[in-house]
Amino acid sequence: MTWRKLVALLLAAGALAAVAGFVAFGNWLDRPLAVGEAPITVDVPSGQPFAATARELSARGVLDHPDWLRAYARLTGADARVKAGEYEIAPGTTPRELLRLFESGVVVRHAVTIVEGWTFRSLRAALERNPYLDNTLAGQGDDAVMAALGEPGTEPEGLFFPDTYLFGKGTADLEILRQARARMRRELAAAWDQRADDLPITTPYEALILASIVEKETALASERARIAGVFTLRMRRGMRLQTDPTVIYGLGASFDGNLRRADLERDGPYNTYTRSGLPPTPIALPGADALRAAVNPDERDEVFFVATGLPDGSHEFSRTLAEHEAAVRRYLVRYRQRQAER
Repeated sequence: MTWRKLVALLLAAGALAAVAGFVAFGNWLDRPLAVGEAPITVDVPSGQPFAATARELSARGVLDHPDWLRAYARLTGADARVKAGEYEIAPGTTPRELLRLFESGVVVRHAVTIVEGWTFRSLRAALERNPYLDNTLAGQGDDAVMAALGEPGTEPEGLFFPDTYLFGKGTADLEILRQARARMRRELAAAWDQRADDLPITTPYEALILASIVEKETALASERARIAGVFTLRMRRGMRLQTDPTVIYGLGASFDGNLRRADLERDGPYNTYTRSGLPPTPIALPGADALRAAVNPDERDEVFFVATGLPDGSHEFSRTLAEHEAAVRRYLVRYRQRQAER
């Protein structure tokens, strides 16, 4: 065999080997990763080289050729387009699809729920407990939190809309507050724009305060406008609101679950038994139903209501003191029956 034939054979063999290699590499790119039967998650920290992510997946037994993936990412420029975040890798995902996922920025979304009727203290505690949020506000007072939100000196109670908020792992707790604050602005403005005529409340903030009281008085959406109607009529007539939730809020951490007559008689800014009008701030986070009820009250000439004591949590409404006292007696009978059955 001449040297020319030998060179030709070697070149042909090399070409075949290269083709075979490219075919094998292409097949590998479209072969599912070793994810298993359930999705797995992987964190891609900001600024981390893509090679480190590939090595982590290899160490976890998910990726068998991390250098191949790194080379392919560099060849296509995908390594420069990878976005930081927490990603969910589904069963059947291929290396090619994995790179597309990292480029997409479609990260795992976690949730935090802000509950209607919570106080700002409860809201902050929920954010601190959430393991996926970056707790940047720990140890800071409410004044500092409001300053960070661009509203220094603002009382935070009632200003954040209760809902479920989705976020990526590592999102700052302040960002959730910022979203909830913006949402409450929108919801309150929308409710105020649709308010009834000739209300005894004159500002959106007063509507927010009233809505927070309505929120705490009943868990039944069907009653909220009617309860708002009772308070509206009381304000029209110059009567005190006489609502227990405001007194309880004013007691703060000293409230032990038992509201006593002495508590109702002890004067304070949130005691609506001793002071006329609305309390100085909201007492809780009202939801959309309570906001709408506060500005569109269902007035039926009723100025009293009391719990029925029934399992549905409903209330009985009255127009006169005599009717109200009879309703209170009916409630006490049911209450004592429940206590006797325990």
